[in-house]
Amino acid sequence: MIQLYLTEPQERFVFSESLHPAMVAGYGAGKSQAGVIRILLRAMQYPGMSFAFVEPTFDLVRLIAWPRFEEILGAWNIGYTLNKSEAVMTLENGSRIIFRSADNPARLVGFEVADVLIDEIDVLAQKDAQETWIKMIGRARQKKPDGAANTVACVSTPEGHKWLYGTFERQKRPGYELIRAPTSSNPYLPDGYLDALKATYPENLLAAYCDGYFTNLTSGAVYPGFDRTLNFSNEEIKPNETLHCGMDFNVSRGACVIHVLRGDEPHAVAEFVNVFDTPAMIALIKRDYAGHPIVIYPDASGNNRKSNNASESDIALLKAAGFRVSVNPTNPRVKDRVLSVNMMIHKDGLRRYRINPEKCQQLVESLETQAYDRNGEPDKTGNLDHVIDAAGYFIVKRYPIKSRYNLANVI
Repeated sequence: MIQLYLTEPQERFVFSESLHPAMVAGYGAGKSQAGVIRILLRAMQYPGMSFAFVEPTFDLVRLIAWPRFEEILGAWNIGYTLNKSEAVMTLENGSRIIFRSADNPARLVGFEVADVLIDEIDVLAQKDAQETWIKMIGRARQKKPDGAANTVACVSTPEGHKWLYGTFERQKRPGYELIRAPTSSNPYLPDGYLDALKATYPENLLAAYCDGYFTNLTSGAVYPGFDRTLNFSNEEIKPNETLHCGMDFNVSRGACVIHVLRGDEPHAVAEFVNVFDTPAMIALIKRDYAGHPIVIYPDASGNNRKSNNASESDIALLKAAGFRVSVNPTNPRVKDRVLSVNMMIHKDGLRRYRINPEKCQQLVESLETQAYDRNGEPDKTGNLDHVIDAAGYFIVKRYPIKSRYNLANVI
């Protein structure tokens, strides 16, 4: 008889009936063990069928996967053979475990399986993780005798706001289940293991590697105080209220973050991103917010002629559309804008800048992930800077550093 000693998160994952469960875990929480047990139980349930177990590299197949499979099968007294040259393990009931690596996702072809487990998927580059996921969904097409659905599951530590975050937390889709497993959920760890982690890692790494949360792991984060929970807002736009819109001009990547004020506390409640040009942005605002007084806080460089095929400046176009424009003669220094945003995010225990994460998904992602580049400037290579810049123009104009509580200069 097989005896299972599973933690609560392991049990939820192993027996999950979702098409795509993910166990996102801290160090020592038993994620790989849970992945092996999930595949082995299914291989025993369906004699003669094939199953896939994927590691980031083939070295991990040899060093981690094979020994763990052999250990568990030995404990369960189940016979098997392992063909290392073909990377296939055959159980005594005829089921096969096909081992593959994800270091070259294009080579994940030429086989069919009933179920898949991908280990440590978040250590892959996002492009490779996505390609591996799609490839394995395509491989999982063996028809089960009882008509049960094919599943593709994964386990991993969270590696910042990468593929796991985007797939299982940012976008909540039917059939996708996120199971979080903190290190503390495993009672079988050696004494002092968790205390050693807490003594070694800074707060952001502890949240990821002990609690299984998606946090910014990049050193030199531009907005280190931002926390989507602590800076949370569920505010929405009320009829006819004034909307305060920070705006960044970029052809094909224009951005606008829409704020409402609760007292003098700004709440970001909507965003437009990847808008083609200023006339297109004006049309969107007029379409969605007719009847609202609109105040635009734009990039000061919009006084130049920038919009596609426009003979007027972007700011002139905004004024001609009937919007009130509040803009500095020139843009403040980037460091001043960043400091203004950071002071509103968190200063002296106060969090005055609040964001609705459902309505402003890209702003939240940008605040969580943007880091400084090698020149000490906010990194712009990920194309997430535009929406932060848009919000920043509003913040630095209405809540400037030197006159934080003096609103007389606000237009």
